[in-house]
Amino acid sequence: MNMNTKNKEKAVVVFSGGQDSTTCLLWALKRYKEVIALSFDYGQRHKKELECAKDITEELGVEWHVLDMSLLNQLAPNSLTRTDIEVDKEAPNDGVPNSVVDGRNMLFLTFAAVFAKQRGITDIITGVSQSDFSGYPDCRDVFIKSLNATLNLAMDYTFCVETPLMWIDKADTWKLSDDLGGLELVREKTLTCYNGIKGEGCGTCPSCKLRKQGYEEFLKRYK
Repeated sequence: MNMNTKNKEKAVVVFSGGQDSTTCLLWALKRYKEVIALSFDYGQRHKKELECAKDITEELGVEWHVLDMSLLNQLAPNSLTRTDIEVDKEAPNDGVPNSVVDGRNMLFLTFAAVFAKQRGITDIITGVSQSDFSGYPDCRDVFIKSLNATLNLAMDYTFCVETPLMWIDKADTWKLSDDLGGLELVREKTLTCYNGIKGEGCGTCPSCKLRKQGYEEFLKRYK
């Protein structure tokens, strides 16, 4: 393949095996002829995340790759990369929970862009959302637009970073997965829990609370 040839029929999905990225993977499969899922091993607290990603991509018949990002674990110790740091049960007063991995989305999207360009792919899909970003600064729309412009300049290539969930809340994320025919897949086989429990999770960590509240609101609004 001529690596300068840009292909809009293919997309790379930044894929963790969680609710949001799985919904984005389902979204991409409806819009592109070929989808590649890209996960990152950064020494995250629970390797089950990668196991879920593997199982889901196998079930959906999606090509899957894992990149080694272990340096991130050394640079940004936090509750998602260290078992000796307990996950915040509530957001602290400054609004930034200790589950924030500094620079994670910037690095993931940058490496995803390099990966995509080598395959002549322009479209990169990520499940970040400003509507429920929980204090994570690299989930904001302004960051995504800024990074998209920077990637274009850095590689002299026109990327398109797609964010299907940017302006919808968790209830509407559940609805989207339902509309895409993947509600039960997302409910049963994704891992969003900070304590590494698949499906409904532990029920007490911030991620589980957000997921549960969103599902209950989804049922009220649409069922």
